[in-house]
Order: sequence, then C-alpha cells, then structure tokens
Amino acid sequence: MANQIFTFMLKADELAFMNFLERYVFEVYPRRVPPDWQPFRASPKAWEQLPEGDVYLVASDIGPALVDKIKRGPDKGSWRVDEVRSPVIFWERSRLNEDGELLSGQLWAELDVTAQTGRRDAAPSVFRERFLEIDEWIKKAFRKGDPKGFWVGQHATRQVKETGTVLRENKHWGRQVAPVGVHIKRVDDNPRRG
Repeated sequence: MANQIFTFMLKADELAFMNFLERYVFEVYPRRVPPDWQPFRASPKAWEQLPEGDVYLVASDIGPALVDKIKRGPDKGSWRVDEVRSPVIFWERSRLNEDGELLSGQLWAELDVTAQTGRRDAAPSVFRERFLEIDEWIKKAFRKGDPKGFWVGQHATRQVKETGTVLRENKHWGRQVAPVGVHIKRVDDNPRRG
C-alpha cells in the first residue's frame, strides 16, 4: 500500500516545501514526460519552472527515473515515470476548483512490497527514510486538519482565517476540511454534493 500525505498548500507553502526539499537531490518531472524534457533540481528558485498540475520528484541520487513510452491514447509518444520501480514521490498539487475552493493535494510514494503493484522488493531504506523525514517535516510545519489525515500549510491556514477560503477534499463528494483551531462556517450545502 502506498504511503500518502494529504496537504493543502498555497504558493508560499509550496516554496517552503521546496526549500525543505533543497537539502536532498530531487529532480522534477511532469506526470506525462515529453521527449525533450530536461529535468531540474527541486528548489525554491525553480518554483516558476514547475509544470502545471501534478509532478514527480525523483530521488536521482538514489536511483534513476525509470520510464515507459505511452503507446496509445492522447498522450501517445510521451513517457510516463514508473512509480513502483523508481525512487519517486508523486506530488499532486493543491489547486482551486470552479467554486474558488482549495482542493487537497497529496504526496505519494510506494515504499513497501505489495501484491497490487507487483513490487517484489521494498524501496531502498535511504528513500524510505527520506520520505519519512518529509512526513515529519510536514507534521511540524503544517497545521492538522479536521477531519483527521489532512495537513494545512501555514499560508493556506492564514488565507482560511482572513478570507474564509474553503478547503475541500479532492474527491467527487469531497468533505470540507478546516485547520484545527480555526473556526469556520461549514458550507456543505453545495447543491452538487447532495
């Protein structure tokens, strides 16, 4: 089973996260890798270069990004990163929906042997330790969310307090999330959800 960390991040939270990542070697790849892609190291200075949407953070000092060519569909000709065999963290970034609500993102890594993915060997211990250090940093730097299991960046928390921005779980019928200690008005009366 994959290890997941569910987060809410604004740009400033992402910059703080990338500042933390700078101590490690992580190369950035988009979800669908064009043939001419040039990876770059994750750092706050490289934030403007991040592809729109989801990205892969490849621990290239531990192992290479293993890729497969997509043979069918709209992404034919692009490459995809093998999430199971590569030392990679999938970063689904928070984004705004059409109602102006901030949707949750996540950090995801396959660390264990699982029958579902066909992984025969556990991730290298160095990669496991790195992911767990990221998990610990998020738990220290971010605020707990309510319901449990979500972590809200400091700048996202401030925006909820100051502007009333709604945090929403990124699912079809996603629940509203609040930073612990911040009193909000629940707006789960959205007609699309009920």
